[in-house]
Amino acid sequence: MAYRRGGFVLTPPSLLIFSISLVLALIAMLVRYTHAPVPIISTSHVFDLLAIAYVVLTIGVLFRRV
Repeated sequence: MAYRRGGFVLTPPSLLIFSISLVLALIAMLVRYTHAPVPIISTSHVFDLLAIAYVVLTIGVLFRRV
């Protein structure tokens, strides 16, 4: 069900978009708190990965059928 406020409609993200953002956020938390070795993500890029997860989730909420 869409939520209308102002001039745009907020929709719930699809399961795929939610899953992608959740996996990215979990990887960021694993690297930060357990120091798990992930080849692509270093400890200096954890915030960047978490920001990307948030942007993916925001895109899923703002755009329909994404």
